[in-house]
Amino acid sequence: MHFPPETLTFLRGIAEHNDKAWFEDNRRLYEAGYVQPGIAFVEAVGPQLRAISADVQFVAKVNGSVSRINRDIRFSKDKRPYKNHLGLWFWHGDKKSWNAPGFYFHVSAEEVFIAVGKYGFDKDALETFRSSIVLNRSGNALVDAVAKVRAVGDYQIGEKTRKLMPRGFEAPADRAEYLLYEGLTASIRLPASDALEAGFSDRCVAHFAAEWPVGQWLMTELGA
Repeated sequence: MHFPPETLTFLRGIAEHNDKAWFEDNRRLYEAGYVQPGIAFVEAVGPQLRAISADVQFVAKVNGSVSRINRDIRFSKDKRPYKNHLGLWFWHGDKKSWNAPGFYFHVSAEEVFIAVGKYGFDKDALETFRSSIVLNRSGNALVDAVAKVRAVGDYQIGEKTRKLMPRGFEAPADRAEYLLYEGLTASIRLPASDALEAGFSDRCVAHFAAEWPVGQWLMTELGA
């Protein structure tokens, strides 16, 4: 499965004309380029992800695994009404949430972004994460997980947000850097045109599988 040309046509349009008038005039393009292929992509990828993580959840509809195009602007200085990308989320847990590691995908007019993990930790999860880095068993397991991901492709390990080490935590040199992280993800960025190529959904699943050691470490060590 792959995305149709209408997907990038719509995403270029909404990026350039992010207003209600343009959107209403292009609802047919929105359906053909955003809604229908988004649902089809979830239907193609979701079952395959269960071979990577058996408990992953997905719902092939808008406001399920397919993100709504509307932005939440209530508390944002950016008042543009629409997102300029098509985002998909495959989660863990009984209810859809961002509280556990999952599989994330988006395509914009510029790029494809494929990632696993958790973007940010709450206070309790951050404390557990740091303690897991300090402990030899779990800390070494993290180093091994990251090494596995980096060995098979040009993947980025993300969410290093701190400049100073948190107080009260020390770890050996090979994993001390992770104490500067306040989330943990593995990701790759590809040209947007890749989304239009035949067999793209299978390529996407292969990237998710390559990144998953980081997600699996989070699931195992943080109890997510």
